[in-house]
Amino acid sequence: MRTPYIEIDLNKIAHNASRIKEMWGEVGIEVMGIDKVNLGEVHIAQTLVDAGITLLGDSRIEDIIRMKKAGVDATFCLIRTPFLSDVKRVVRYADISLNTEFVVIKALNKEAIKQKKKHKVILMVEMGDRREGILPEELHDNVEKILRLSNIELIGIGANFACFGGIKPNQEKMNHLSLLADMIEQQFEIKLSIISGGNSANFIWLQENGRPRRVNNVRLGESIFLGVETLYRHPIEGLCQDAFKIVAEVIEMKRKPSLPNGEMALNAFGETPNFEDRGIIPRAILGLGREDVAIDGLTPQIDVDILGASSDHMILDAKQSGLKVGDSVIFFPNYSALLSAMTSPFVHKKFIGVNK
Repeated sequence: MRTPYIEIDLNKIAHNASRIKEMWGEVGIEVMGIDKVNLGEVHIAQTLVDAGITLLGDSRIEDIIRMKKAGVDATFCLIRTPFLSDVKRVVRYADISLNTEFVVIKALNKEAIKQKKKHKVILMVEMGDRREGILPEELHDNVEKILRLSNIELIGIGANFACFGGIKPNQEKMNHLSLLADMIEQQFEIKLSIISGGNSANFIWLQENGRPRRVNNVRLGESIFLGVETLYRHPIEGLCQDAFKIVAEVIEMKRKPSLPNGEMALNAFGETPNFEDRGIIPRAILGLGREDVAIDGLTPQIDVDILGASSDHMILDAKQSGLKVGDSVIFFPNYSALLSAMTSPFVHKKFIGVNK
């Protein structure tokens, strides 16, 4: 296999997806599988569907198109507010979209009329994390206007947590979201089918005997793929944390001084480097750089230290590893490293397990 590559264990993803569906299902909450980190990778999407997660979300309409054209049988939700410039594709390919701007919803309605379709929307509510969302006090007016649109179906409300502001999704927040759902239903005599309470940051709330009230949906990506909750990145019991491995090849192996020699200025990324004097060390250079992956998100699986990276090279203190040219070094990625590796055209993909 050409390096660098990312090894993707579909069996472990299937295990995590099945277990997570069961965990949330026990309290009556449906899982929306968020596949955006994988660039709409069809093998992974199909693995989620086979595990029983048939509601899939992605932030890029291109990913949804890719999965749909490949025949993935799921309901697809665009989880980033649609662009006004892209409503035609959103209506054509996304079954549902998360929305915060009435001007966008109005444009979706106009396009849905042209396409002779109904487009479903979930309104995102600002609950303190200060990313996307309608302020709670503005919900009534927005819902009133949306219900006048002929080809838009308002199916729910949702909230986002721990993405921008790091705000925890606790019971108080879930109760508030539930009350907002109650209010909308009572005032407008409608029924909301989806109350989406958050993402992989909600696991601690669940483990602390969270009471869903009206919350019946969560949007999960990182917990499925990396087996962790996202408030503190603690492993979730019973899940695999090693479904993805990044493999890079040693392209140079020499003993060199650990300190650069000469007058120092900024490096290629405008940074002022800082080096520890380790004396003469065995320095391995890998064919993996910042153009391939977020280097800071990698954990090596042998006893080496990552000293830094340029666009195309990673430099290691190889220590007592015995590495030589041509050897492979395996890393576990965190979410940022997984995102960058899966979306890089230079990191190849190797699938093991089901749906190969």
